[in-house]
Amino acid sequence: MTRVVIVSRSHRQSRELLKIMAFFFELLRQPLKKRVNAQEIELNNLSRIVSVPCREDTIRGFAQVDLLVIDEAARVPDDLYRAVRPMLAVSKGRLICLSTPYGKRGFFWDAWARGGDDWARFEIPASQCPRISEDFLERERRNMGDSWFRQEYCCSFEALEGLVYPDFAQCVFPQSEICNLKSAIPHIGGIDFGFRNPFAAVWGHVDCDGVLWLTGEHYARQKPLSFHAEKLPREVVWYADPAGANERAELRAAGFVVNKGNNAIRPGIAAVSARLQNGTLRIVQGRCPNLLAEAGLYRHGDGEVPVDDHNHALDALRYLISKLDARLMAVGLQGRAKSPAPSLTP
Repeated sequence: MTRVVIVSRSHRQSRELLKIMAFFFELLRQPLKKRVNAQEIELNNLSRIVSVPCREDTIRGFAQVDLLVIDEAARVPDDLYRAVRPMLAVSKGRLICLSTPYGKRGFFWDAWARGGDDWARFEIPASQCPRISEDFLERERRNMGDSWFRQEYCCSFEALEGLVYPDFAQCVFPQSEICNLKSAIPHIGGIDFGFRNPFAAVWGHVDCDGVLWLTGEHYARQKPLSFHAEKLPREVVWYADPAGANERAELRAAGFVVNKGNNAIRPGIAAVSARLQNGTLRIVQGRCPNLLAEAGLYRHGDGEVPVDDHNHALDALRYLISKLDARLMAVGLQGRAKSPAPSLTP
């Protein structure tokens, strides 16, 4: 008896991989067939191949899995990856991650670049595939640009072009470098509400030199607000998604100090960028992995407004900084005055 579980970025993608397996099973004349449908191949000896949705809350429950396949792994959320790994604990099964690279972020990049001897790595660029012609690849290079081409066809983990915050990773500092811990204002945080999209919260404090230190994050999908409330620190003044009036009211009823955030996108991005440029935004190393992952993917589209994706923790940060630096934003044309650390009022 062998149990195989297939996971992908979407349920449709995992079902497509199952269809390929079903095709080869058909070529073998379906030995030991018991049932074959869009989500499962089951044999008379109790072996199964199952495709499952990309949802952390419903994927749990599979045990003694002999082979776990994560398709398009670079685009699968880290929380889902962490949810499926325990399926192999008892069986001591095998985990295979298949993917085209998608930036230097997420568990797939980390496993490839830093996973050490825990992983065997196999790299097959398009140039080694006899079904893809050199003429086609050259046209793709001209049309896509070198960076996207290298990532899509050459197995290269590339920083995405057109990132909204291209220098975001430079604001990560080890905890040992935190100074002036006595904050001039209360601990502050930002919240972006979500259910199918992630609920994201980031928080920290402003030191006496006006530097915003981010010291924590909460990031989860498909969970009720009560679950998130248990994860959020209470000694924080929160600035939350202005569209979430009901959620803000529920958190206030639970004893949190929650204020309406500012959703002006371009001024908010400018405020975050200003702190990145002048060194007054710092992230404690290891504390905000999802925020950093989003910063490596959040990019501009064809116009002024960025693509509305990979921006949930970043939106939470924008709500926070927009309120924190509201006075500075209002007088931005006059330059940033040298003054004591900013103050906040709920």
